[in-house]
Amino acid sequence: MTPNQQLITSFYKAFQNKDYKAMQNCYAEEAIFNDEVFQNLNAAEVKAMWEMFCIKGKDLEIEFSNVKADEKGGNAEWTARYTFSKTNRKVVNHIKAHFVIDSGKILNHRDHFDFHKWASQALGATGVLLGWTPIVKNKVRREGKKNLIAYMNNK
Repeated sequence: MTPNQQLITSFYKAFQNKDYKAMQNCYAEEAIFNDEVFQNLNAAEVKAMWEMFCIKGKDLEIEFSNVKADEKGGNAEWTARYTFSKTNRKVVNHIKAHFVIDSGKILNHRDHFDFHKWASQALGATGVLLGWTPIVKNKVRREGKKNLIAYMNNK
């Protein structure tokens, strides 16, 4: 296993164990994170996001596979199973991750998932009917960022 494969594997094993401190340690101080909900998070924000998910995700279960890496970065696939707290609905989210790694730390982390499929599960009928629209996506992004900021401010 290459060092970057080991880093990505360690990251997801820590996530499975809800060990957010080990996850945080995988990131460079100038790291950036993006996914369909959380946009352009800096290192402090992404570290707080994983902490928030680990602490608040009472029934969160993580599986990962297909970890591949070279000297510049890597990719993985992972699945999150959890209850979306706002609606109390079960979600199974399949995610493809891409990493840029430098000096043994994650510099850029990009997760991609089908937002409409996620919204259909998390939001129910609203997500099924409107989850593909920018209006719903932008509202979820605003709420996600607001929740992250509130979490960071209350620590």
